[in-house]
Amino acid sequence: MTEILLATDAPWVVDEVTAALSDTDTTVHVVSVGSEVITSTRNLTPDVVITDMQIGTMGGIAVCMEIRHDEGIGRLEHTPVLVLLDRRPDVFLVRRAAADGWLLKPINALRLRQAVRALLKGERFEDPTDEPVNVSAPT
Repeated sequence: MTEILLATDAPWVVDEVTAALSDTDTTVHVVSVGSEVITSTRNLTPDVVITDMQIGTMGGIAVCMEIRHDEGIGRLEHTPVLVLLDRRPDVFLVRRAAADGWLLKPINALRLRQAVRALLKGERFEDPTDEPVNVSAPT
């Protein structure tokens, strides 16, 4: 059984993530306040935490940093974190927070399932959506 912890205060994000991931082998638990993630992570021991970039007063970056802090001091085992981004420039922040992956909104169900599968295997997932094109100058 796969346990997913979703942190968001946006009902449409809950609907889309739940629709994309819920099945007989996966349960999605939802918290709507970023500060509830650590308590829920300790109680549920989720396989993956998915956090929205914007959640009230404690967004996805702060949630990820708090999880990494608790791992660093031995309160938690490593927990893969996937951050749902509003815009591509936030990739820098997600990398600095040591997230295991990110996905750019609007949510693509297929890409979300790919991301979760990668994180469950211990791999990273970096959404290629809107990635800058590497164009070389003519010689």
